[in-house]
Amino acid sequence: MVNEGNTGFALPRGATGFLVPKDGPVPETDLRAFRGALHAAARAVEGQVGEIQVQEYPLTFHTASVVDRTREHVVLCHAHHPWIAFAQERRTWYAEEFVPLPSWSSHFTEAGFAVLSDELLATPLSDIDTSMLTRNEWRHIRSYGITTLGGALINAWD
Repeated sequence: MVNEGNTGFALPRGATGFLVPKDGPVPETDLRAFRGALHAAARAVEGQVGEIQVQEYPLTFHTASVVDRTREHVVLCHAHHPWIAFAQERRTWYAEEFVPLPSWSSHFTEAGFAVLSDELLATPLSDIDTSMLTRNEWRHIRSYGITTLGGALINAWD
């Protein structure tokens, strides 16, 4: 499913987190950089870093939070590519439950991450360049009924 959509976003190898050993190792996101960005963001809002949950199978992402005076902001970090998303609550699976970028999201960009907006994450897969995905990845995407970029990136294949 390759498209000619206009998002300009392409899913690279390892984006879904579902690869078989013969595909070779997938890259790993720098957890140290993620933690540093979390602390910078927390300082910016005079808050603190909440619990950090490091990715474990079958999740494709790390979960953390920045807690300010008003609430906890859930921060999701893709385990294999330096992508950041924001959600309302901690979950093991996301499809379209992403929230707009907080004002302090620039701290992740400054640390080398791409911050993905809720609008981009809600983009249908038909509007994304998926030419690098394997047949196996597409099999899982279809079997789980995934239709959006966010669902393909931030998931729990089991």
